Amino acid sequence: MATKGSLKSSEQSAASVTDENSNSGLRKPVFVKVDSLQPGTNGHTLIVKILSSNTVLSKKPRNTMSFRGSQNQNTRIAECLIGDETGTILFTARNNQVDLMKPGNTLILRNAKIDMFKGSMRLAVDKWGRIEVTEPAEFVVKEDNNLSLVEYELVNVVEES
Repeated sequence: MATKGSLKSSEQSAASVTDENSNSGLRKPVFVKVDSLQPGTNGHTLIVKILSSNTVLSKKPRNTMSFRGSQNQNTRIAECLIGDETGTILFTARNNQVDLMKPGNTLILRNAKIDMFKGSMRLAVDKWGRIEVTEPAEFVVKEDNNLSLVEYELVNVVEES
């Protein structure tokens, strides 16, 4: 009888350990809207539609004989206008990401960050993030609220003593 009771308590402690592991593991993503993006932030998860895609750089490697691996690939950069029902923003797609950026596609951007370029916000996904093409979304993109058209200025704050 005593062993049965101790077995139950060990099962309970094992169950609590697995509960703790499941809580400390992967978190549920918190989806944000385009109009809530702010300069200098990262870790955003969004569902967006692609409105347009414009290739701004397509460059071949300089010396193909001296490098091997990823340095020996073409460098491609595209600026894409993406958005949701709250607004739009420019997305900077790099290399393999450019292939996913077809107008009309609906994407899930995971771990996206805000980069500043010439005083305006750009959304980007680096090697720590992920881009997934998903089924078409039901929302209509609000095109008259483009966050990339807002210019930000870096201001130094001097504390008086």
